[in-house]
Amino acid sequence: MEGQVLQLKRIGVRYSGIPVIQGISLDVGKGEATCVVGANGAGKSTILKAIMGALRVFEGQILFNNQEIQNLKTEDIVRMGITYVPEERMLFSPLSVEENLLLGAYVLKGETQIQRNLDYVYSLFPTLHERQEQAASTLSGGEQQMVAIGRGLMSNPQLLMLDDPSLGVAPRLVDEVLGSVRQLKQDGITILLVEQNVRESLDMADRGYVIQTGRVVLEGSGEELLRSDLVRKAFLGL
Repeated sequence: MEGQVLQLKRIGVRYSGIPVIQGISLDVGKGEATCVVGANGAGKSTILKAIMGALRVFEGQILFNNQEIQNLKTEDIVRMGITYVPEERMLFSPLSVEENLLLGAYVLKGETQIQRNLDYVYSLFPTLHERQEQAASTLSGGEQQMVAIGRGLMSNPQLLMLDDPSLGVAPRLVDEVLGSVRQLKQDGITILLVEQNVRESLDMADRGYVIQTGRVVLEGSGEELLRSDLVRKAFLGL
C-alpha cells in the first residue's frame, strides 16, 4: 500500500511451540506514530522482536517498504533502516554517553553525517550534551533511556521502534522522554511505539492497536481509542 512503511499481515509467532501472536495485522504509515498497547504479557514486545528477526514468524508476512523481511537476519533488517530500542536499553556501562551514541552510527559512512546526527540528538536531549563524557553507568534510568533513544537515532532510521521507553523512568523524567518521542514525530520520523503510559502514547499516536492475548482486539486513530469503552475501562480506570 502507498505510504505504508511497515505492514504486518496476519503474522504468528510461537514461544516453545506455543502460539503467542496469532494472526496480527497492523500498518505503520510514513511519518506517523503508531502505538501498540495492551496488558503485560499480551505480546506487544514479541511483535517488535519478530519485526527485527529476533523471533521467527511461523505464518504471515512482514513487509518493509513493500519488501518481505520475515526471513532476513537482524543485521540485514537494521541495514535496511529499522532501528529497535529495546526495553532493556542495552547500553555499554563503562563507555561514555557520547561513545554509546556513536556505536549507533556504525551503519553510516562519513563524519559529516555522523556529526549532524550527534548534534540532532544533543538538541533533542540537552542533558546528554552536558554529560557527554560521563560513563553511562552513572546516569539515572531516564537519562539512560535518552541515550538508548539517541543511539537509535544515530543510524538515520526509516522506522524507529521503541519498546516501553518510559519503563523504569522516574516520574519527573517520563514527560521528558515521551515529549522527545512527540518531537521525533513532529520532525517526520516514523515511529512504532509500545508503551505502558496508554493515555500519553495514544494522545500522540496517529494510529493505535490494542492487543489482548496475542490478538488485535481494537484498532483506530489514537483519538478513537482514547474514547473507546474498552481502553477507558481496561487502561485508564474510567
